[in-house]
Amino acid sequence: MILCVGEILADMIGSVKDGQTVYARKAGGAPFNVACAAKQFGAHSAFVGSVGDDLIGTFLEDFARERGLDELLIRRDPQCNTTLAFVQLDEHGDRSFCFYRKNTADYHLPEVSDELLDRAHIVHVGSLMLSEEKGRTYAASLMRRAHAAGKLVSFDINFRTDIFRNAEETVAIYREIIALADIVKFSEDEVETFGNEYVSGLREKLVCITLGKEGCMWRYRGEERMLATIDIRPVDTTGAGDAFYAGVLSRLDETQPQEWTPEVLSHALNYGNVCGALNTLGHGAIDHLPTREEIARWL
Repeated sequence: MILCVGEILADMIGSVKDGQTVYARKAGGAPFNVACAAKQFGAHSAFVGSVGDDLIGTFLEDFARERGLDELLIRRDPQCNTTLAFVQLDEHGDRSFCFYRKNTADYHLPEVSDELLDRAHIVHVGSLMLSEEKGRTYAASLMRRAHAAGKLVSFDINFRTDIFRNAEETVAIYREIIALADIVKFSEDEVETFGNEYVSGLREKLVCITLGKEGCMWRYRGEERMLATIDIRPVDTTGAGDAFYAGVLSRLDETQPQEWTPEVLSHALNYGNVCGALNTLGHGAIDHLPTREEIARWL
């Protein structure tokens, strides 16, 4: 089972109609997206997160319960509002973010029980919580507990300049968390932010790098492969990286690092390529996730 822990929020996706910008409310949050997509792609998945005791929180909790996850733990925080991410799309479907996040609920997370942790094979941790000391402490503690329990630990960089304004300080914080992970996902831009020499030095970790329309690559123990993606015309790239990563993790669930041959890794990331690409054909990170049958047609 893939246990995803971190932010759940509402993506407010903007579009212009009759000269006015209107926003469509969509469920989002990178680790929540991964949990929902992994389940859709055939893996067992669980999610732990927090929302405010407000109407957006109710929407998200109801939405989450409809996803059929194997385990769902969402804390309702009466002291905080639910986190919002305003999303603007350009003519190519690429997005930019502006977060409404002042003492919001996403990093006030409930504890993961030993029983739930024991059921997981991969523990996937979101990054938005790292902007707060409380979240950093939580993430590091959970990752250490997961390793002590013999679990694989996954981390998505998901660097947001709207949240992490001081890149130098943030990179130092991230590196402490990356050191606790077994599987790490970077975008091409994030490799540039962290430095290719640093990323190349993560030899004992499985590093997955998304390259946009060029596909992706993996690096592991001195080997690497670049994999092309399918040719489609995107509508909305929101959540494409999460769908990609969920595809990868769903193929690696129940495997061990000693089984990660180049063929196994290339198969997992090629699967992720197709998942991420097909998810860009509709609006929102979750509403238009491809089915396993749709994915299979492209493999």
